[in-house]
Parts: sequence; C-alpha cells; structure tokens
Amino acid sequence: MATGMYYEDFIVGETVEHPLRRTVTEADNTWFSALTMNPQPLHMDEEFAKTSSFGQRIVNSIFTLGLVTGMTVYDMTLGTTLGNLGFTEINFPRPVFHGDTLRSRTTVISKRESKSNPAAGIVTARHEGLNQHDKIVCDCVRVFLMQRRPATDE
Repeated sequence: MATGMYYEDFIVGETVEHPLRRTVTEADNTWFSALTMNPQPLHMDEEFAKTSSFGQRIVNSIFTLGLVTGMTVYDMTLGTTLGNLGFTEINFPRPVFHGDTLRSRTTVISKRESKSNPAAGIVTARHEGLNQHDKIVCDCVRVFLMQRRPATDE
C-alpha cells in the first residue's frame, strides 16, 4: 500500500519539514566510500585529513546526497513514485563530519502533467539537508515522476 503523496497532493510553494533525522557515523562514511570504490583520503585517512583545511575526515558527499533525498521518501514518494528523472542542481555548501545529525526539508518548485504518461505527473522540488546547527550542508533540485491518484469506482 502506498503511503507517499500522489501527483495531485503536491502544492507548488509548499515546504515539508521531514521528521526523520540521522546521525552520520564513521562506519557510514567508511562503508559507503569503500562500497563505491572511492579511496579519497579525505574520507578514509584520518592522518591525511588532519592536514586538510577541514582538519578531520569529511563525509562522502554522495552519501550525504543519498541521505538527504532518502529522508524525504516516507513523507513524499513511498510507493507512489515512478522514478527519478534527474537532478538539475547539487551543491554542498558545508562539509558533513562524523557525528553530525542531518535532517531534510523539501520545497515544491513546480509540477506538470506528463505528456507521455496520462497516469503520471512530473514534480520538481528542492531538497535541503541541514545539520544540527541548522546550516545547509546539501542543496539539490530533483525532478521525479509521480503516479496520479488512482480513479475510484464509487
């Protein structure tokens, strides 16, 4: 059963503050970097990272992007999305460190009916990932294909 929003439920200009939060661990960063074959020492080597401008390891930005968008699923797209169509912007204005707690918020930018699929609509939204200090660490614009609300026989 779907718990996400249907295309008709999205309101342009509306902002959703997602309640899920997640503290990023060293294991998250190490495993994700290893699984995606990213040996960047800024993620994996504490001694190297100490000499960087951050003074410590930073979390893999693609993990951050996945987490920020993933935290939106329960509220918006669980069982009702037909897929991502793309990201038109992705920015990381601040680093994420081990121990940071992230949350997401989403603002609906636009929506339109699909020209090729009458059972779907296209939604464009801005996802922002914020740390425990309410500072934006990830900002992206995502375009996704959403199911239209099924017709009911009443």
